[in-house]
Amino acid sequence: MKKIKIASTLACTLAGTLLCTSALAATTLRVTTWLPPTNPQNEVVWPTWSKWVEEATEGRVKVELEYGSGHPKTLFNLVEDGVTDVSFSVNAYLPGRFKLPGVAEIPGESGDAERGSVALWKVYKEYFEPADEYAGLQVLGMFVHGPGQLQTQFDVNSLDDLKNRKIRIGGGVVTDLAERLQVTPVAAPATKVYEMMQQGIVEGVFLPVQEQKFLRLSEVTNQITLFPKGMYTTAFTIFMNPDVFDSLSEEDQKAIMSVSGEKLSRLAGKAWGEADQAGYQVAVDAGKKIVTLKEGDPMLTEFNEVIKGIDETWIESVADMDVDARAALQRFRELVAE
Repeated sequence: MKKIKIASTLACTLAGTLLCTSALAATTLRVTTWLPPTNPQNEVVWPTWSKWVEEATEGRVKVELEYGSGHPKTLFNLVEDGVTDVSFSVNAYLPGRFKLPGVAEIPGESGDAERGSVALWKVYKEYFEPADEYAGLQVLGMFVHGPGQLQTQFDVNSLDDLKNRKIRIGGGVVTDLAERLQVTPVAAPATKVYEMMQQGIVEGVFLPVQEQKFLRLSEVTNQITLFPKGMYTTAFTIFMNPDVFDSLSEEDQKAIMSVSGEKLSRLAGKAWGEADQAGYQVAVDAGKKIVTLKEGDPMLTEFNEVIKGIDETWIESVADMDVDARAALQRFRELVAE
């Protein structure tokens, strides 16, 4: 079982004989993160959740943030194996293991990260949880980033300009999109994009506009093409080692989940969505060419044709699981519309 770091104080008084009483012992949860300190997950989400956890448990549980390295896909195993206590990552970084959250990645479904995150969490609880995709992990929350947009080193005037271009993708449903757009997909974690574009390994990327600032893409891109609801989005999961969770008192378990679940999912989605404004401003200040597509624009019309049927492809991809995928997708759409 995972060893938990304990910080305790001992209050002692000396009155003829030594009397020592144990004060409150606080369990410290180690949270490993893989993005820069300025990223909204590290600047907003983790500090806020840390405060919530400490308040909800009346100081019995504290949170300590640690920066990790390597591919973020390893964090699922590191938490599962008890190397660290809590983390988050992109589901698609482990192809085939977490397919159900892809419902939130289907192009054209949602352009609002907060609503998409809350919808994903509710659909997970209502439809996906019994499938037990996250066996070995305690799921604390789910969220999506803001609309994934097209950021390139070359001018894009039509979708034909993307054909055979080397474009970085993160995996998941966007893999199907890349195939339909006839790009040459290069899979890599977001943290490698700056280096890959600088070295000419890729010529463009599908990522939210926030990365113009946080991953410094304003330094290595020339044009941003903005689709009204984005080209896609990416689903993340926030998770905890189940042994650590079970080692806590029932009171503290309930306290942690009271500030996780939908509340944490909403917090993360809102923070990531709002961060797009900062990225957009950096792009403006850097003088980048920004093309904002509107209804009726030929490129947007063509894109809407390209993405037709991706929802059915996702449904087929999870057909081997005991889940009513069609009903789950419909429920997701209803929640986003609300």
